[in-house]
Parts: sequence; C-alpha cells; structure tokens
Amino acid sequence: MSFKKIPRNVFVLGLVSFFNDLASEMIYPIVPIFLTSVLHASLPIVGVIEGVAEAVASFSKYFFGAVADYFQRRKVFVALGYSFGAISKLLTGLAYTWPLVLFARIIDRLGKGLRTAPRDSILLENASSENKGFIFGFHRAFDSLGAVFGPLTALFILYLLKENIRLTFFIASVPAVIAIVLLITLVKEKKREVVPVERKFVKIKWRELDSKLKLFLLISFLFSLGNSSDAFLLLYGKYLGLTTILVVLAYVLYNVSQSAFSTPAGSLADKFGAGKIYSGGLFVFSIIYFLFGLTKQSGWLWILFPLYGIYIAATDGVSKSYISEFITKKESGTYFGAYYTLSAIGAFLASVIGGILWSRINPSATFYYGSIMSFAAFAVFLFHSDRLQISR
Repeated sequence: MSFKKIPRNVFVLGLVSFFNDLASEMIYPIVPIFLTSVLHASLPIVGVIEGVAEAVASFSKYFFGAVADYFQRRKVFVALGYSFGAISKLLTGLAYTWPLVLFARIIDRLGKGLRTAPRDSILLENASSENKGFIFGFHRAFDSLGAVFGPLTALFILYLLKENIRLTFFIASVPAVIAIVLLITLVKEKKREVVPVERKFVKIKWRELDSKLKLFLLISFLFSLGNSSDAFLLLYGKYLGLTTILVVLAYVLYNVSQSAFSTPAGSLADKFGAGKIYSGGLFVFSIIYFLFGLTKQSGWLWILFPLYGIYIAATDGVSKSYISEFITKKESGTYFGAYYTLSAIGAFLASVIGGILWSRINPSATFYYGSIMSFAAFAVFLFHSDRLQISR
C-alpha cells in the first residue's frame, strides 16, 4: 500500500500515539530505577506494580471495548484514555512512596484500557481486507517512534535539570496534552446510520468461536505467561553495570528497531498471512530472551535490545490483523478488548513470577522462564500451523 493512500484518521492517530508515547516513554525507562534507587522498593514490588498496572489496562480494555461497541462511539473513549495518561505523569512526580506510584500506574493503564480497543476499532474502520496488517503496522511504527524520542528527550531534560527525575515526570505531561488536542480537533469519527434497533452488548461465546481463533487465543495466552514486564530488561541493564543513561539508550535502540520493522511486518502479514509472521515473532522472543539470560557482559545488550524489537514488530499489529479476520467492525472493540484481557492475565502472572525468580534464584532465571514459555507457544503454533492458516 502506498503511504500517500493512508487514511487521514490513521495518520492523525499515528501522530496522537507518537506524542502520547513520547510522554509515556520519557518516564517509563526511569520509573523502575526511580522505584528501586529513590523510593527503595524491592524487585518483587516492582514486579507486582507492573503486573497490577498491566492487568488493570487489559481488563479495562475488554470492558471499555464492549461499552464502545454498545454505543458505537469510539472517539470519546480514546480522548478520555489519553487524558488519564496525562494525569498519571503528574501523580508519579508527586510520589514519595511506592503505593502512590502504583496508583499513578493504575491511572495510566486505566487510560490505556479506555482508549486501546476503541482506537483499534477506528483503525479497523479505516482499513480494507487487503491492508489491515499494513494499517496496524503503520500505527505501531508511529507509536514506537514516540518510544524512540521519549527516552532521548528524558535524557536531555535530566541533563539540563541535573537528574531531577520528579520534574521530568511533570514535563512529560506536555506532549501528552498535545496528543489530546490533536485527537479532539483532527480525528473525525465516521457517522453511523440511525437505525431504530435496541442497543446490546456483544457476547463472546467460546463454543461458537472459529476453531482457528480459539487456537490463536490459547497460543497467545501461553506466550503471555512468560512475557514479563520490560522493566526487568531495564533493571538487567543496571545489574550488568550500565549507567542509567546507557540503559535508556539501549531501550531507545529497542524502540528504533520495532519502529523500523512494524510497517514491513504488517505488509508481510497481508501478503503471506498474519499467522506465519506472528509465529516468527514468538521464535525471536524465545531466542532473544534465552540470550538475555545467558549473557553476563553488558556489551551484548547493544545487540540484544534491537533484536528484541523485531519480536514486537512481528506480533503487536500482526495479532490484531489476524483476529480481525474473524470479527466484524461493529464488534471489534469487544474482541480486541477480550484479546488484551486474556494476554493481561498471563502478563500479570509473568511479571510476578519474574520478580520472584529474580529475587529467589537469579536475574537470568526470569529470562530463561520467559524463553521456555515463548518456545512452547511457538511449538504449539508450529504443530498446528495447518489449522491456523487463513485462506486468502
């Protein structure tokens, strides 16, 4: 698909995600360091905070996705969600104990829950059957691009402010507000035909789901059981001796990689099938996580972090492209939300288990565990590959 033919809503939502992720990623790499170095929280506490926060995000994604489908309105939920994100930055800056950081993270992730499924529905409404992978990949690329400039902006601000982390949190709310303004003024939701029918919530009946979708959801859940928070990757950089600045730069490389590969991965999914690209992402995750656990020298992180970004590019937008083959646009919010919720249950468990393995055994155990779970999901996918392919 030509970049010139990208729908206006898709392009603007890309910009919105860029500025919002710029704000979020200004603080995300330094939050675990802030928790452990400034507030003196333990590693299991960091795991619980990230696990609870992500669980809140994904459970609320299902709820608000279903509500958005009920009213057939998307934009209002997206706007509220980005507003919650801006508020959370201010709350984090006010924190002097870890429970307030937990509360701020919950507010932030609740905002993500409000906006994510309705936003994906808007993207799907502006896509065709031939370019869904490209559209979701293009949006993911913009989102990741914000994650590239966010940490770099944070480093620059920290340098100017002599590492005043709290003030950096406050400044991060500025691009978040820009995202809200862009969304409200430029995104135009498609007008719905007024039909005199009773509103009703979309009901997902497991027994009636297509067998291919069932299997895909089960494999995704198995994978999520080992996909712990990226906060552990950042802390591992510190554990291996990188300075805070170098940890953030390594994280930037990871986001450069996923930004560069997301759109091509989406295009490949349109051409060869989303299932094949997604399974490749699981394999990449398994190998890279194993190598994270294996390495004891910080120099290898400069190779592993950008390779890790390929996994996100091959799974994030691609997974939504796969799921959209089995649903209608009117019920997309509910199904996207349900997918996020299922993944959240696994992610919560993965983050808690990851924190325990880190503290009770050693940091490498966290990554070996994730590698094993991801390879198990890949093996199941490979064994049932004939059942997962969608005829095009």
